[in-house]
Amino acid sequence: MMLRIRILEERVASLIEAKEIRTPCHLYIGQEAIAAGVCAALRQDDTVWGGHRSHGHYLAKNGDLNAMMAEIFGKATGCARGRGGSMHLVDPAQGIFGTVPLVAATIPLAVGAAFSAKLRRTDQVAVAFFGDGATDEGHFHESLNLAALYRLPVVFVCENNLYSTHLTVKERRVKDNIVESAALHGFPGARVDGNDVLAVYQAANEAVNRARTGRGPTLLECRTYRWRGHVGPAADLEVGELRRQELEDWQHRDPITHCRGLLNASGVSSDELDRLEVEVSEEIDAAVSFARQSPDPDESELLHHVYAAQRDC
Repeated sequence: MMLRIRILEERVASLIEAKEIRTPCHLYIGQEAIAAGVCAALRQDDTVWGGHRSHGHYLAKNGDLNAMMAEIFGKATGCARGRGGSMHLVDPAQGIFGTVPLVAATIPLAVGAAFSAKLRRTDQVAVAFFGDGATDEGHFHESLNLAALYRLPVVFVCENNLYSTHLTVKERRVKDNIVESAALHGFPGARVDGNDVLAVYQAANEAVNRARTGRGPTLLECRTYRWRGHVGPAADLEVGELRRQELEDWQHRDPITHCRGLLNASGVSSDELDRLEVEVSEEIDAAVSFARQSPDPDESELLHHVYAAQRDC
């Protein structure tokens, strides 16, 4: 799954540079272990709620690859019929009811989904994925409070890549203490190595089991780093010397290289992993071909889904 996310994102970056893709894309390269580890702990009927950097969440929750690529191309076969582009991904059959680019906007939506599951007496779990910048918003604290008050089955996953657009955590906060927000609202929180897929899975599995058995929410702060810029394929190295040094240091902690080493140590051969990479690359190539060959949305659909359809009384 991490390879699938990485290779797709690298391909999207090259298509942006070639001007085949025009929609703004916020790439997930470097953060793959979080989406893969968390979603491995979920069921199909659990829901995930993402933001503007959610290609990885969509894929890890088994969203339709062809439909996502077509959406990024703005085609009629896209998951939102070409209306939403990169930041508005949807696949209800897999528990993906929509990603929203407004910062922190889907945190309360995840809480609402968890409230719904509790009222319906199902054991579904909702997961909110968000960046460290979202913790500066009122939505974050209001959602944690409500989830704690009603012991809702929700897992809050902060993908702390240390930057909100171009401002570091230390430029925005007096203390680097996001994880402590959980204890302040009366439920568990854990800081996790977001580049170690096994550590992420183990923490997520514990949090999901806690939610599913009626014991309420958990906050996971997964520390990671985005390799590309805030938006688009560039590396944002012009942000400053700190960014240059940080990027080099974090690339040495590549989550895929780390996982590959674990697999080699457990007996999986490098040849087998190389074959897997080729298979994934071919899958991505097929998705790009599907998107290129798909039709553009028809102009007659322009006002569809803008207003509620009129019904005969």
